[in-house]
Amino acid sequence: MIFVPATYADVDELATFVNNAYRGKSAEAGWASEAKVIGGQRIDSAILADTIANGKATILLMRDADNAPLAGCVSLESTDEPAVWYLSMLAIDPQRQAERLGRTLLSYAEDHMKARGAQRVRITVIWLRHTLVEWYERRGYRRTGKTEPFPYGDQRFGMPLRDDLYFEVFEKALN
Repeated sequence: MIFVPATYADVDELATFVNNAYRGKSAEAGWASEAKVIGGQRIDSAILADTIANGKATILLMRDADNAPLAGCVSLESTDEPAVWYLSMLAIDPQRQAERLGRTLLSYAEDHMKARGAQRVRITVIWLRHTLVEWYERRGYRRTGKTEPFPYGDQRFGMPLRDDLYFEVFEKALN
């Protein structure tokens, strides 16, 4: 596997990939899909281009080789808190989830953040994604007891199919 930062040239491919991984038809068969609770897009090319432009976050792409199709991606962002980074948009090709690529990408991302001074990593997960919560807990992430609101009314992030969505906050110490 190779890991490279996303560039402007990647935003269209990346938007399609993330939307398929989170809410696409092929994702519905996988355990990581959120299509039953949120419809529409997960992200768009403009948001990704803005993320790259502001320079605060790095989106890492995982491929089998140069110019190979995307196998996975993840966004890593420093926070205003010293030594705390935020990990989001972890996505794996739904057809390849059984290959344990999520573990590979998460481990690489944690090492990447640690090399840049991170001591803790924070994630948010929609509260009812129990299988995903369990996956992160097996990798050392712990509930903080904090929650964050779901961005209702912001169609850039999809159309909620329920009115009780919120995010649980998890953290992991990077030793």
